[in-house]
Amino acid sequence: MSRAVLSIGSNLGDRLRFLQSVVDGLRPFVVAVSPVYETAAWGVEDQPDFLNAIVIVSSDGVDEWGWLRRGQALENAAGRVREKRWGPRTLDVDVVSVDGVTSDHPELLLPHPGAFERATVLVPWLDVEPDAVLAGHGPVAGLEFSAEGVRRRDDLALSGWMEA
Repeated sequence: MSRAVLSIGSNLGDRLRFLQSVVDGLRPFVVAVSPVYETAAWGVEDQPDFLNAIVIVSSDGVDEWGWLRRGQALENAAGRVREKRWGPRTLDVDVVSVDGVTSDHPELLLPHPGAFERATVLVPWLDVEPDAVLAGHGPVAGLEFSAEGVRRRDDLALSGWMEA
């Protein structure tokens, strides 16, 4: 059984719809979805704010490379264009962690670089998994990061993933 933590974000177009497309596209595998947060852009700051969430997925037949490829396919379906590093995007699906696996492959760095200090990842992750552990860094709740500027959007929600 493979279990992955995916960080999703969007700051162009119908941001909530793009996040929802991930939940819909991975529906058979979704274990949990965090609340939606809004945050200022990171890296290149002169761009619209992001909506962010965490999706936890699980499957018998998908490894870390499979989760990466599924995320990339969802990004492509959302019209993701990679023009500028850390630039604006319709959809970003990052593989944060998969079963504690570590990887230094240039195409798949695990855990995701910088995840240990990014509130856009850690705050929503703690919402759905308070005992989360990030490989090489320990319990997420014990990591030092600033949650300043990370605003929970209770007026927005990702739907349709829980079993009836």
